[in-house]
Amino acid sequence: MKNKNDKPSAQDLPWSALKSLLDDESKVVREGLEKFLLNNSKEGLTFLLSLGKGEDRYLAKRAQNMIEKLGWIDGAGDFLRFIRSLRYELETGWFLLDRSIYPDLETSTYSFFLDKLADRCRQLMLQPSSPRMTCEVINRVLFHEYGFRGARQNFENPQNSFLHQVLDRREGLPITLCAVYILIARRIGFELDPIGTPGRFMVGCFAEKHPFYIDCWAGGRFLELEQMEDQLGVLPDEESGANLLPVTVADTLSRACRNLCRHYAQAEDEANSRLFLSFVQEFERVHQEASNA
Repeated sequence: MKNKNDKPSAQDLPWSALKSLLDDESKVVREGLEKFLLNNSKEGLTFLLSLGKGEDRYLAKRAQNMIEKLGWIDGAGDFLRFIRSLRYELETGWFLLDRSIYPDLETSTYSFFLDKLADRCRQLMLQPSSPRMTCEVINRVLFHEYGFRGARQNFENPQNSFLHQVLDRREGLPITLCAVYILIARRIGFELDPIGTPGRFMVGCFAEKHPFYIDCWAGGRFLELEQMEDQLGVLPDEESGANLLPVTVADTLSRACRNLCRHYAQAEDEANSRLFLSFVQEFERVHQEASNA
């Protein structure tokens, strides 16, 4: 039996009934609603954000006003607006993803750190430099000098999916290590692509006659096309060979959200698991609408 003073669990909260209270003009009701939401802040923010993306624009505006009134920085809302914008850029998008959980994050600190890594690569590069030589320099800086590595002992930790946490801790998932790798390369004027293979996210280089791939989880190991085919069990003329082609920024960030949804669920953090599931669904909805336009 529950004690009457026990805080209600998320599944006990009457969220659907709260919708009608958002436009209640009674001061007592408003103050009670605000107190209730503050006492259940994580679930409350998820609830308000879900209203914000609903079809009822009046209710969405009320929900946004409540978020601002409660003093909650709308990091999750900013990421939703990024998803809907269709103006996708990897670094901006990933830091917005981070701010959905860390709303006070000062992203410039981490952009400067990426600048520092890129500056070190420039110091070591010899000209002219082939694509492989450039990647060897990035490997040296990222994996040897700065010690970035795969998070093998705590793979399921959600921190491994947040870009700023990976830059702080210097360990992460294949997908976040690949993001760091690509962002460093772009700073030195070298374009690499995200490769969303089913088993492990990788980096692809298509600057030579024959593409090659970088396995960031394995410390920057180079893989030839034939090795990738062996690893994935696909042949070039099979439809599944598309796994060897670049994926979009939207695909990359959506996959990061899927990881977070799963890892938060395993940590029994249902509110955050639902939050990242909502981001995945929004990516899918926006993609479908754009395809039908």
